[in-house]
Amino acid sequence: MESEQLDGLYSQLGVSGAEDVVCRAMEEIALRMNKAVRQFGDGELEDLRKNARSLVSIADQIGLSGLSTTARDVTHCIDDGDHVALSAVLNRFLRVGERSLTAIWDLRDISI
Repeated sequence: MESEQLDGLYSQLGVSGAEDVVCRAMEEIALRMNKAVRQFGDGELEDLRKNARSLVSIADQIGLSGLSTTARDVTHCIDDGDHVALSAVLNRFLRVGERSLTAIWDLRDISI
């Protein structure tokens, strides 16, 4: 996690504005992670690719570089047609996502 990105948001938007952005981003990430599992299970790989691409932007916005990188890896596996690697990378993506959300939650002690 890049705490500098979060610090920048807090400096730019103030505490209330930054927490609003971060909370919305966290909610969106959680929803998209759940959606990714469903899309993979249903074989909706093009939709999964779009979902992962949008997660890159959301993760970058709040400094989750590990999640952003792993979401990019999901798109690469889809582009390469490597379904075995996709399964492994998607599982890694979910683990990284959960850890990232927890880290932000703990770091900022955000309450919704």
